[in-house]
Amino acid sequence: MNQLVGQKVAITSPVAQTTRNRLRGILTTPSAQFIFVDTPGIHKPHHQLGEVLVKNARYAINAVDVVLFVVDGAVPAGRGDRFIADLLGKTDTPAILALNKIDRRSPDAPDSQSPEAIDESYREMAAPHNWPIAKLSALTGEGLDNLLKTLADRLEPGPYYYPPDLITDQPERFIMGELIREQILHLTREEVPHSVAVSIEQVEEAPEITRVFAKIHVERKSQKGIIIGKGGQMLKAIGSAAREQMQKLIAGKVYLELFVKVQPKWRQSRIRLAELGYREEKE
Repeated sequence: MNQLVGQKVAITSPVAQTTRNRLRGILTTPSAQFIFVDTPGIHKPHHQLGEVLVKNARYAINAVDVVLFVVDGAVPAGRGDRFIADLLGKTDTPAILALNKIDRRSPDAPDSQSPEAIDESYREMAAPHNWPIAKLSALTGEGLDNLLKTLADRLEPGPYYYPPDLITDQPERFIMGELIREQILHLTREEVPHSVAVSIEQVEEAPEITRVFAKIHVERKSQKGIIIGKGGQMLKAIGSAAREQMQKLIAGKVYLELFVKVQPKWRQSRIRLAELGYREEKE
């Protein structure tokens, strides 16, 4: 989505379940306006937060015009891919299968991992549903023009829903919080990333600088210690990297101050989840 809209609106990381909120990225071309809805991944939930995320993802499947089912096209289809394929096959929403990461394929790979074997595994998965297949690289942009054409051919005529220069409907404060969480995902390990939420407590805008005060919520004291790090070095690294991204977002200077708060079992509390912006989608 970031590659398509030309700006960072969704955070990325190698950690599973990075996306927690339904994000909209907006791309307006001379012939169409695409509203991309990036949802949390569908998985087996282990707490209240997980249940909310899965419900929102399932809701989105039935609320859009086309589902873009993005898989790791650098490896053959796996059990998780087939589980999602079966789920999508039971809905009335048309789907397109997108094989991402084709830039990571190797012609010298073993036969079972060769580009031909990978393509065949996904053709077998798509065939029962008559899904078209698009191959692309979100990193390089290869194949995205063809993907947009495939999507446009399946959209119904309609009005522009957003101004042509808008790329997301997410408020800046939300994106700021996500940029902080992204750095936590990249810089910490073990149980910490899944137990973290970020709230933007205050934003003070001045002509020369924007001051941002944010709170990092964790579930245990040990996690707070990891986030802060020895001599505060981890918190400093998180803040420095997040501040750089925020300055790109607002095209101006940012002062960022971070606080860490322990909130035991916040992922199990509907009240805490709502306070942190995790609610079941109703529209």
